[in-house]
Amino acid sequence: MSETIPTGEAHGPGATVDPPIASELAGDGRMNRGAVSWSLFEGARNPYIILVTIYIFAPYVASVMVGDPVRGQAVISQWSQYSGWIVMATAPFLGASIDQLGPRKGWLALVVAAMVPMMIALWWAKPDGSGLSVALTMLLITLIGLGFAFSEVLHNSLLIRAAGMKAAHKASGLALALGNGFSVLALGFTAWAFALPGKVDWAWVPKTPLFGLDTAAHEPERIVAVMAAGIFAVGAIPLFLFTPDAPSTGVPVLKAFRNGARQLWEMLSTVRRYRDAAIYLLSRMAFVDGMNAVLIYAGVYAVGVMKWQALEMLGYGILLSILAVLGGFVGRWMDAALGPKNSLRIAILMSILGIVCMLGMSPTRILYFWSFDPSAQPPIWDGPVFRTLPEVVFLLIGFVNAVFITAQYASARTLLTRLTPPEKTGAFFGVYALSGVATGWLAPMMVNLGTNLTQTQQGGFATLTVLLAVGLVGLSFVRGGGKSIEP
Repeated sequence: MSETIPTGEAHGPGATVDPPIASELAGDGRMNRGAVSWSLFEGARNPYIILVTIYIFAPYVASVMVGDPVRGQAVISQWSQYSGWIVMATAPFLGASIDQLGPRKGWLALVVAAMVPMMIALWWAKPDGSGLSVALTMLLITLIGLGFAFSEVLHNSLLIRAAGMKAAHKASGLALALGNGFSVLALGFTAWAFALPGKVDWAWVPKTPLFGLDTAAHEPERIVAVMAAGIFAVGAIPLFLFTPDAPSTGVPVLKAFRNGARQLWEMLSTVRRYRDAAIYLLSRMAFVDGMNAVLIYAGVYAVGVMKWQALEMLGYGILLSILAVLGGFVGRWMDAALGPKNSLRIAILMSILGIVCMLGMSPTRILYFWSFDPSAQPPIWDGPVFRTLPEVVFLLIGFVNAVFITAQYASARTLLTRLTPPEKTGAFFGVYALSGVATGWLAPMMVNLGTNLTQTQQGGFATLTVLLAVGLVGLSFVRGGGKSIEP
């Protein structure tokens, strides 16, 4: 579940094309090998988020390396703040300067070359402390996160040259599909090869983990970082071989960044003059940060509160990744039936409801009020995971979050197009991209504060409802965004 900046817009942090070259890069609407290679790069990059950041590796760090899920959530959220601050201070300037920097593939190659070894190095994050310490592990994750943000800006800027204006939407959609597909396949392979062996007596499952991995040393959880690195490294190669690069501009790097800073200020000044779009973008800074945090901390929360292990987390990740695909269709249906603003309201309300319901769950409690004794109740089924009613209810809550958070990403883009003057589209989507990173530190800070104050994971997770509520209230002051195309 990942957010994609609208394609084909001019100027700004999320810009993919400048007006002078728009006509020559229109393309014929076909997906050539450069476009497919561009999509493959994003598809191969995204499994890192699913395997490492959300479902497998980060929960392992919190529960095993830190040794306490509550303290682990606080540690992860604290480091996420650092990453958010650096991205806020640097990524917008890179995005605003990108068209003046000329060729991007060299810069992108440097980022990939730095990210892949750092991903592999996470293998040495051993539970007994004989490898990487918690601090070094989190430092690597933070640096990889920065590389991910920079690679996203550089990669997005190549879209129009890869696919042309007429096929940009096809390449973007293929990239999202490949990202979800590769993630589900990676999770499924991890379950089959490393988590299920020894847990089930199924003929199609190996008797012991492949490659002799030691479950006592948590090697199945650590190997996912190496898998993510391998998928990324291999999937990135076609882009460097087949995707066209931008021509040289002759502008020195420092001058390009100075010009980018000036352009960034001009964009902000432009958007400021349009009340409804400006209010919407401010509101989005709150609710999109909250939505992103729900995804990021869902794995750590499930491990700490529901006491799930690697196998449960694999099943959780597979099912939610599949349900996320449905969210894109739900957003489109709601946009058509209710208008994007109402669609966003519903998505935010359902996400708030999902968080509130999650806070009332535990292995012995269902939605605050119903006690459950696992020892006195027979399992719902004889499978290896999700055998109790609280687990199934928690899983269903996760389904709701997956669908509506993904729907929110789709509706958020549509709403801005209803509020944006056509001749100012580039500036508005540039600030739209900026609003996606400007407050990336806020949700981690609030989760960290709530976790430390209450000494519970629930206290940290509950703070996300504040961000969603602020965004929801802000939308009430936005005029337009209904079913009509006119704002």
